[in-house]
Amino acid sequence: PTITGFLHLGGLRTALYNYIFAKKHQGTFILRVEDTDQNRVVPGAAEGIEDMLHWAGIPPDESPGRGGPAGPYVQSQRLELYGRAGAALLDCGAAYRCFCSPQRLQLLRRDALRRQQTPRYDNRCRHLSPTEVAQKLSQGLDCVIRFRLEKGVEPFQDLVYGWNKHEVAEVEGDPVILKGDGFPTYHLANVVDDHYMGITHVLRGTEWLASTSKHLLLYKAFGWEPPQFGHLPLLLNKDGGKLSKRQGDIFLERFARDGFLPEALLDIVTNCGSGFTEKQMGRTLEDLISQFEVGRITTHSALLDLEALPEFNRIHLTRHIENQGLRQKLVRELQGLVELVYGDQQVDPDVLENEYVERVLLLRKGHISLLKNLVSSDYSYLWVRPLVSRKQLQTISAEVDEIGKLVLGLMTRQAAALTVEQLNKDLRSLQKQTRETKYSSMMQLLRLVLSGRQHGPSVAEMMVTLGAEEVCGRIRRALSS
Repeated sequence: PTITGFLHLGGLRTALYNYIFAKKHQGTFILRVEDTDQNRVVPGAAEGIEDMLHWAGIPPDESPGRGGPAGPYVQSQRLELYGRAGAALLDCGAAYRCFCSPQRLQLLRRDALRRQQTPRYDNRCRHLSPTEVAQKLSQGLDCVIRFRLEKGVEPFQDLVYGWNKHEVAEVEGDPVILKGDGFPTYHLANVVDDHYMGITHVLRGTEWLASTSKHLLLYKAFGWEPPQFGHLPLLLNKDGGKLSKRQGDIFLERFARDGFLPEALLDIVTNCGSGFTEKQMGRTLEDLISQFEVGRITTHSALLDLEALPEFNRIHLTRHIENQGLRQKLVRELQGLVELVYGDQQVDPDVLENEYVERVLLLRKGHISLLKNLVSSDYSYLWVRPLVSRKQLQTISAEVDEIGKLVLGLMTRQAAALTVEQLNKDLRSLQKQTRETKYSSMMQLLRLVLSGRQHGPSVAEMMVTLGAEEVCGRIRRALSS
């Protein structure tokens, strides 16, 4: 990736397919940072991209952070290598020095646009003699190195798009491969790096498909064997528009901050695309690796519906809760969230006990999309004991004491085996033992006692989550206040 910004869903999708492909074939997944356009480099972006790949569960085997046998993995640290490659192309006549000024190139561009043509370099300096080149160099004129595009390119077989070729010499001018400051352009840098790093396969965005013939001409000029290329179709919004980076709503940091699980993101960006034997929600990374076949990737754009992400997250969160090891991690995260959200209120130490927090997770499994849902106002009753007076309860029903005694008796009898289904039946039976309180009023009264709120989960669910001892304590406190 370039480090002109932070990792977004499109970049994650490209990295993920490369990771899956490498692991499927017992290969090595390499992260190489492109920073040849120094004016666009964002400080900290390289570290941020690598951090997010680790967060997503697809860490590179070799990278700027981890190092490796083919380093360095940052292109600005490989300038000597590109300089030697450029000199080799000059020596064999495959490249030449271009002395055209930025002003002349701008005039060419304006003229082409005025005539409604695609702007392209006119290859003027291609025809300079060695004497003319030497003379211009002796005058200290600035120059770049351009690669000679040749007509009659050979077709290549793309892993996704099949047989392809683009007669680049007919539609483009000779491209710059080494700039005046000694930095390469993408075309030279990626070819040189892929060769020296022993890259066998490249999966990249379809926007590079038209440039591949140009890259293959460079490989041919060097006399090197090219890797196999596969171009991934675009990742688009569900309406077919481009993913918007402007609002910052597709960057991985945002999803991590909002509490989404990385598995949910990996699942949704592959579910909307292709390359797998099955298309189902809830696939793990291991599932993706086992099901992946590069030949199954279609050329259709992948339409991403982010509105479905909470449902993907709910499925993966449920799986985490069901796994004892992963559940303990969630317990610690939820304890931290409770302290963060309710730390300035009267939180009883008992509600931060591992056993209680774990019971909350198990009982709300499948009902929540994000862990932070459990610290929303609807669930505040789990963490903060409500302050409810007897007077408030009497406005709902005059039979406060009778209802309280009935429920306390029920809790004492049923403490060992509280279930939502059984409690719902028992509460209906209890209501029939009152003189005049309707079932709805009784539920309203109990909800207020247990949560201090008029809305939220069912009374039976609250009772099961809180446990018999806590339910009885809250009822007794309210009756005695």
